[in-house]
Amino acid sequence: MSSESVKDRIWYKNWPSQVPKTLEYPDGTLADMLQETVEKYEGNLAISFLGGSVTYGELWDMVRCLATGLTNLGLAKGDVCAFMLPSSIQFVVAYYACHLIGVTVTAINPTYKALEIRHQLSDSGAKALIVLDIVYEEVEEGVKETNVDTVIGTNVVDLCGFSKLKIRLGKLMGKIPTGKLPPDCLHLTDLLKSPPKPPNVDIDPEDVAVLQYTGGTTGLPKGAMLTHRNLVANAAQCDAWLWKKDDTTGLVGVLPLFHAFGMTVVMNLAIRIGGFQLLFPRVPADYSELFAQIEKYSEKGGMIMPGVALLFNKMNHHPKIKNYDLSRMRMAVSGASALPLEVQTKFEKLTGAIIIEGYGLSEASPVVNGNPVDGVRKLGTIGLPFPDTEIKIMDRETGLEEMPPLPFAVAETGGLTEEQAEVADAYTGELVVKGPQVMKGYLNRGLETAAAIRDGWLYTGDIACMDAEGYTIIRDRAKDMIKGKGYAIFPAEVEDIFHRNPDIQNVAVIGVPDEEEGEVVKAFIVLHPDRKGKVSTEDIKEWAKKNMGYYKVPSMIEFRDELPTTLIGKVLRRVLKEEEMSKRKAQGTRRKAQGIE
Repeated sequence: MSSESVKDRIWYKNWPSQVPKTLEYPDGTLADMLQETVEKYEGNLAISFLGGSVTYGELWDMVRCLATGLTNLGLAKGDVCAFMLPSSIQFVVAYYACHLIGVTVTAINPTYKALEIRHQLSDSGAKALIVLDIVYEEVEEGVKETNVDTVIGTNVVDLCGFSKLKIRLGKLMGKIPTGKLPPDCLHLTDLLKSPPKPPNVDIDPEDVAVLQYTGGTTGLPKGAMLTHRNLVANAAQCDAWLWKKDDTTGLVGVLPLFHAFGMTVVMNLAIRIGGFQLLFPRVPADYSELFAQIEKYSEKGGMIMPGVALLFNKMNHHPKIKNYDLSRMRMAVSGASALPLEVQTKFEKLTGAIIIEGYGLSEASPVVNGNPVDGVRKLGTIGLPFPDTEIKIMDRETGLEEMPPLPFAVAETGGLTEEQAEVADAYTGELVVKGPQVMKGYLNRGLETAAAIRDGWLYTGDIACMDAEGYTIIRDRAKDMIKGKGYAIFPAEVEDIFHRNPDIQNVAVIGVPDEEEGEVVKAFIVLHPDRKGKVSTEDIKEWAKKNMGYYKVPSMIEFRDELPTTLIGKVLRRVLKEEEMSKRKAQGTRRKAQGIE
């Protein structure tokens, strides 16, 4: 945003004094960003992973070696290389090696099955795949009928610096997971023996760096085309916003790097500031391990922990959290789903670290909004737009009319009250955003790109309103909104209220078709372990009647031991809806067979 276009936005009223409203962005690539950091902090810790550590100098050497090896295999500017890797040293090395030679990256969820793998490989046109050996079985089927002609395998500890004996014993004892690779599979460690002399490639910052696959608002996953400029800009925006840090600060990497949130707010941000990444291939089964690592590495320069509400909630209720000193964790950043107020306040009390709730989406690299580190931080909102980021609320029906802000400012705790929520309905619409982090478009999907990006504005598919001071409240996804009893019911708001019930550990709310009312509310509830069998569905309904508007009270409640989630912990309402529809269809079939209908 040029200085001429900076106007008095309502969100400037509480703008953090330490953050510029507009930034100067490097006119370079992701590889340029890494090289600049290496020149400043060559001997500093860059990555800690499973007991192994890598300095910036060592990381740069490996990046150049792998870039040479990939070039020798025939990969060149404009080609696509897919990864099927957990967060690891290999992921970081491969990511920046590809960007050094102009190869586009697309990262596949390592838990995907063959058909899902095949879709992403085919849609992206990937020519090569770097895969963890333990997940190769699904890949073997997934690569069929795709353009992939090179498969490169690796074991999770390949770059940890362990001795051959330790690796051999670890695999025999089952402490190091391993899988069988085919005889003709190349090995990442062999490619890293290439000389660190990659070709000089002319890469434009507007070139596509990452194809980030996302469901978007409808249909099969689509490849959001994120350019070098998009990703470098978003790392710079995060750097400016999360200003309370330095080059000794670490980023806790429990979020998978294949997800846009982890890619930017862990990996790219760490490299932008010269800090280090404390990576985990997955969230430890025993959270004590996570606490111990945070305590150990916080001594360097404090830690920033990006995460999701489910993760913070599990940490809150872990019986051993008070056994560890987490007081040097500087802050946590919550995204991907709404952060319930109860989860936020308990976490802050236990650790002393504030949680900054923010908002983003894959199509925006991904971060758009955040609450300030200091100053007016409104819990229950996603805060203010990032530097050089414009937002507005457009009407839900046509997307053409801009909705005014609320006639009031929400309080600093709790977001909208019940009474305010009813008033806010008239000011609620679709959140649209514009900024340097917004994608180029969807790969090979002109119509969907045109629907998502209009006159430079990205239509997010999220339903929101803005208070009188520019703080945005996400009310829900447009596709998840429930229309029942003549009201627009937002599942996220009902879930937020339920999270205040001390018996409830997790909850998801969906709309279920109803002949009389259009849709009714159904809640799937996970009770805390010590409350199972002691709390009934009627108890939950009675509590709900006392704590939320009558039209929000669920007509149906189902207890679950767990809810379906993504790897980053975001509850999959879509899966619950599909299960519910399948169940109802089966019931209808049985009724017809029995002659009831």
